[in-house]
Amino acid sequence: MADSTSDASGADLLMMTPYLHFTRGDTLFFKSWTPSSPGAVAGASIGLVLLALLERLLFAARGVLETHWKQRLLAMSAQRAVDVSDETESSDGKEAKRSEIEVIALEVPKGVNVKIGRRSARVVAPFILSHDVTRGALYSLQSLLGYTLMLAVMTFQAAYIIAIILGLGIGELLFGRYGSARLV
Repeated sequence: MADSTSDASGADLLMMTPYLHFTRGDTLFFKSWTPSSPGAVAGASIGLVLLALLERLLFAARGVLETHWKQRLLAMSAQRAVDVSDETESSDGKEAKRSEIEVIALEVPKGVNVKIGRRSARVVAPFILSHDVTRGALYSLQSLLGYTLMLAVMTFQAAYIIAIILGLGIGELLFGRYGSARLV
């Protein structure tokens, strides 16, 4: 519960309770949102559970989209490899490739196996505007929800903290497998 004190000018200052408590009257996010009845605290707690569920849902959506984008990129790469292999190479190109392989073979110690392919594997996915803007927007929204939940925890209202933990737990139970399993 917020304690009210007066300073030298007579203005009332709100002091937050710096320990876990179940008392009512804590401001949640906005000055006008101060649940003061048990029903209002319960309603605010339900709202916090839903915010926590939404945060976990966004995490899962990001994981599903990452998997989808990775599969699309692999399919596009495979199609390009097929297209390149279908093209005929000139005899000069084949000669240059053979000489590169011979130089590499001379530099590699005996007993070490080296697999030489047509192309090296890409380490970082290419920048694709639609993917990266969506990824950034989802991450920003997820961060906003995370900081909003953190502000609710900072009220030290135990009912809010319990509601957030329950919401995050239920959200992970429902959506966690989508966000953490990075399927190929």
